[in-house]
Amino acid sequence: MTQGVVIAAHGRHYLADARGRKLQCVTRGKKSNVAVGDVVELQETSANQAVIESIAERKTLLYRSDQYKSKLLAANVTQLFIVVATEPGFTEDLVSRALVAAQAAGIKAHLILNKIDVAEALEKTRQRLALYAGLDYPVLEVSAKATPRAAYDTLMPLLKGQSSILIGQSGMGKSSLINLLVPDADIATREISVALDTGKHTTTFTRLYHIDADTTVIDSPGFQEFGLYHLTEGMLERAFPEFASRLGKCKFYNCHHVNEPECAVLTGVKEGEIAATRHALYVQLRHESLQTIGY
Repeated sequence: MTQGVVIAAHGRHYLADARGRKLQCVTRGKKSNVAVGDVVELQETSANQAVIESIAERKTLLYRSDQYKSKLLAANVTQLFIVVATEPGFTEDLVSRALVAAQAAGIKAHLILNKIDVAEALEKTRQRLALYAGLDYPVLEVSAKATPRAAYDTLMPLLKGQSSILIGQSGMGKSSLINLLVPDADIATREISVALDTGKHTTTFTRLYHIDADTTVIDSPGFQEFGLYHLTEGMLERAFPEFASRLGKCKFYNCHHVNEPECAVLTGVKEGEIAATRHALYVQLRHESLQTIGY
């Protein structure tokens, strides 16, 4: 048996790094519960192929889900960076949901505001991000293309010694940031594409890069939606940091914080201490969680 770390996933095909050796991997049967970042036990079947026999206990697991299935994003990450930009416009729903997912998974979250050289859109974008900054989510301002050295110096100290994942919608400049942070990222991606047999016109896939021995960064495909159907009501209320001081102070012990009388969370909304948009997101996510097949 050989131990490795899964560095890429495409469908049910995986690539693992086993002490510098790249092994093409599959799971037994139709299992597809492997995530990039997983530490796995491998049974080698040839010089560059193996079967994943088991997955080591995960420290964290980040994933999104709809009514029918889950999409694993990454395992064992310690921090999440959500990349937004001055242009094109980003979707606040995606940002908010990603922050909730990170909070629920016990993963520290940051926002990266890219393309700050686009001066005419900068102040408006800052205003849109002020809500998250007010919740103590760090907002890091960079321009990967206009001032790459400054962007590198801003981000690299935060990455050192951590396992980080970058997510964001297409067009936010995430690829430019990865190429800035990871030497030879394009070369590594082409090698992974060949190993996964995804062809020249590669369907995007999640991949892990080693920056040094104790620093990794995971690049994920751009996506537009972030379903959180897997989060229970109790998990959701704890994933909103602005609710924390009010939980347990409602009139009813089983308060859902939707329309109950003398709800401490709703009082916070009325008093302006909790943003109405954030509470609306909580209500929407709670509704979605109740739609999961099996309820």
